[in-house]
Amino acid sequence: MPAKSAGVLAFRTKGRRLEVLLVHPGGPFWRNKDLGAWSIPKGEFGAHEQPEQVARREFCEELGIELSVPLVSLGEIRQRGGKVVTAFAADCDVDVDAIRSNTFDIEWPPRSGRRQTFPEVDRAEWFDLPTARAKINEAQRELLDRLETKSNEAKR
Repeated sequence: MPAKSAGVLAFRTKGRRLEVLLVHPGGPFWRNKDLGAWSIPKGEFGAHEQPEQVARREFCEELGIELSVPLVSLGEIRQRGGKVVTAFAADCDVDVDAIRSNTFDIEWPPRSGRRQTFPEVDRAEWFDLPTARAKINEAQRELLDRLETKSNEAKR
């Protein structure tokens, strides 16, 4: 059975332009990666957890911000490794300079016997949709398309 994750695609409107909030994974593996490395804040969940609750929890863990706004379902996507991501959209504005991510420990450098602590998310940024499409994990681009469709429908 593939792993399941849930996450939130935060968005805001600046003037007439839709912007989305993406996070860059922390740790040495991702340090020099940019295009295709960004993601929505998300995390894995078990069979007895509700995706919306997990999405809210992961948003808080990765950004240090508790979401109180309504979430709108964006459905599921399947990433290259088989992981199924259930996503929600949230209309909110986040100060990216104020994020506080949880951390993880790994042996670094490999086989050194030394453990180091890294933030799960090393930064977050707001992007317009064309830029976000280049930055986001390829499988998650579909979420941007779904958000754009919902946004356009709401304008009608």
